[in-house]
Amino acid sequence: MSQSILTRSAPRQTSIRHDWQLDEIEALLSLPFNDLLFMAHGVHREYHDPNAVQISTLLSIKTGGCPEDCAYCPQSARHDTGLQRERLLPLDDVIAAARKARAAGASRFCIGAAWRNPTDKQLDKVLDMIVAVKAEGLETCATLGMLSAGQARRLRAAGLDYYNHNLDTSPEYYGKIITTRVYRDRLDTLAYVRDAGMHVCCGGILGMGETRRDRAGLLQQLANLPEHPESVPINMLVQVEGTPLYGAEKLDPLEFVRTVATARILMPKSIVRLSAGRDAMSDETQTLCFFAGANSVFYGEKLLTTPNPDVDQDRWLFERLGLNALSLHEAAFSVEKINDAPSRRP
Repeated sequence: MSQSILTRSAPRQTSIRHDWQLDEIEALLSLPFNDLLFMAHGVHREYHDPNAVQISTLLSIKTGGCPEDCAYCPQSARHDTGLQRERLLPLDDVIAAARKARAAGASRFCIGAAWRNPTDKQLDKVLDMIVAVKAEGLETCATLGMLSAGQARRLRAAGLDYYNHNLDTSPEYYGKIITTRVYRDRLDTLAYVRDAGMHVCCGGILGMGETRRDRAGLLQQLANLPEHPESVPINMLVQVEGTPLYGAEKLDPLEFVRTVATARILMPKSIVRLSAGRDAMSDETQTLCFFAGANSVFYGEKLLTTPNPDVDQDRWLFERLGLNALSLHEAAFSVEKINDAPSRRP
């Protein structure tokens, strides 16, 4: 099994597939570590500049009070985490944050709101934010919960480039993490986003007590979508006191790297982003992730409500590794080039 997989990963022979079997993916995750990283890095070089990283910034525009019961989330109204609810940020505050992000080197600006699904009135205000952020010369991304088909079309008409809606985990493990919506709800929102003509940002969270097979199941769902997500955020659980997952056994960092590497192999064209949990990762773990195929991070001291490495810390790591931040033009060109690349099947 491992030898045939390694042969398939030879330069300029990587196949773009949407028919991955669960056992295949679990076999990839279980390869000897060096073999897996060698394979993933080869795929990465085939489609991406191995020394370039796309920088994004994430801003919470409406914090706390979410009616969902996601076991990992401090913003759920069902969990006593001490988080203070906040109203929707004024437009001027969002513009100021976007300008600060651009000055720090970000090419994409993401906004997130703690909603199950936005009302049309709430969406009106978000649309104004999208228009304003675009005017600052940044790519735009939003994560607002579930959408209707009409809301997805409105977001696209306003200029939204990406919509984030994570699957979180495998279908089999999902019910242990969330009970207030079903897996199909997430897949439906992704379909509405794709049909509206937006790029899809979709990934999951590791370290929630799931098995390796569950991690394979999450990756299978992502890789077997009709089109691979242009952006795949891989999050490490940030444990917040008061949430049901606080105190969960922590994931082996090398298992996290394995998952990043496997995501790169399954979705060669996608941007794979190190997202939540980087604040607790060593420089060495992040370096292995970059070698394995991660090529995007979030800049900024906070991701919605949880800590993130500060900009100076990231810049120092990038300098030591010889990594360069993609400009907005380069990031846009990279996605365009990736989308135009032919899919090669074996």
